[in-house]
Amino acid sequence: MNTPVLHQISLQGPAQAGDETRLLPLHGEQVWTHLDALSPEAGDWLREHSELNDIAIEGLLAEETRPRLVVRQQRLLLILRGVNLNPGAEPDDMVSVRIWTDGNCLISAQRRPLQSTTDIVDRLTQGEGPETVPNLVLAWVDQLVNRMNDTIGNLEDQVLQLEERTLDNDTDGLRHEFAKLRKQTVVLRRYLAPQRETLFRLANEAPVWLEELQRLKLRETAERLARHIDAIEEVRDRAALAQEELMSQLSEEMNARMYLLSIVAALFLPLGFFTGLLGVNVGGMPGTENDQAFWIVVGICVTCLAILGVIFRNKKWV
Repeated sequence: MNTPVLHQISLQGPAQAGDETRLLPLHGEQVWTHLDALSPEAGDWLREHSELNDIAIEGLLAEETRPRLVVRQQRLLLILRGVNLNPGAEPDDMVSVRIWTDGNCLISAQRRPLQSTTDIVDRLTQGEGPETVPNLVLAWVDQLVNRMNDTIGNLEDQVLQLEERTLDNDTDGLRHEFAKLRKQTVVLRRYLAPQRETLFRLANEAPVWLEELQRLKLRETAERLARHIDAIEEVRDRAALAQEELMSQLSEEMNARMYLLSIVAALFLPLGFFTGLLGVNVGGMPGTENDQAFWIVVGICVTCLAILGVIFRNKKWV
């Protein structure tokens, strides 16, 4: 049977690989086990080698879940989301990380790779990472929030470029880009808003193994996440205002074209009536025997156009 264990690391001293069949730590040991939630054997593996109940196992392996926190005595189930920094992926397609811990043993699961998790594993492998499970939780949460900095900065740069293009009247493809940007901000906020509340709850309702200083660090991380959410909302509002300006410009251009067509129609409407009247094939039409009649009609038309032009100009219609 293939193992669903991606990493199993003992946090005591330099990181060491653990026994993949033993998810719970020995006395005084701090162990992190990271699982592949897409593995068909993950559920059986957890039921066989851990003491987790069905609710915890379901939370670790659920296909879709939003950020949330479940605390039972000294154990907690924490589900968070991080921006998707995988090649070719959209940042708003956020990747979940699921964590269960009792302060000594930490079991986590992923359905897709997350750069924040890779960062933590690399630090532990180099012997520079946290040495206790509570510090691992804090470092992981902090890394999730830090990894959002570039994404938020990119969103702010995008909306600034779109605003400049709107002011420069460079509207080619702009509506699609506005719609894409606003969709990204909506999806990001959809997950990050409950994640902020989850982190504040974790800081306030955490088990006793999370010390006061660690709770303060969690609150600080939650505050940074709140600032990210404020920045996302600002980008969303700026995009909405710029999109309104774009629609106003497009409406003005359309009105200008329609106005021009209306002026042209108004100028040629009496001429059309006049020439249509002269085209009636009935007896008694004047000028049929006069060689200069055509030029007389042309002169009358030009005079009518001139008179209409003067009237429109005096009324400031043109």
